[in-house]
Amino acid sequence: MDTQTMLRAFADAVQNRDGEAFARLFTEDGVYHDVFYGAFRGRAKIAEMVNDWFYRTATDFRWHLHEPVSDGRTLYSRYTFSYKSLLPEAGGKRVMFEGVAIYTLRDGLIAEYREVANTGPALLDLGFAPERVARILAREGAALKAREEAQPHLA
Repeated sequence: MDTQTMLRAFADAVQNRDGEAFARLFTEDGVYHDVFYGAFRGRAKIAEMVNDWFYRTATDFRWHLHEPVSDGRTLYSRYTFSYKSLLPEAGGKRVMFEGVAIYTLRDGLIAEYREVANTGPALLDLGFAPERVARILAREGAALKAREEAQPHLA
């Protein structure tokens, strides 16, 4: 599957609440690292993430992937992502993120997905209390510091 087709299928599956189609884009042992919910391993868990976790607190997803670049092993794309929040404090607002998606590819499928997302504006749009925003940002910072490539910066 070419890059454009994969990315279109990726976004369409989330927008259509089709976790099974989304999971088929991943290897059997694939991992999706969600900026809010953490890691989902294997196709069954990845499908559950889309069908249940995403739609538990949101609806009307829009995901656009821009300017993909790949060397065949790693794929990067910028994205804009939004949804209408079902959380009480959000009051039904549409919240939007921008970020960069990082896909590790194997045999034409996604072996690992992670992202670097600007979550700050969305957290404010969600109406989260400052303490909650601080906890989320602290968790993001801890995840960054736990990665191997961060170790030279912590010495």
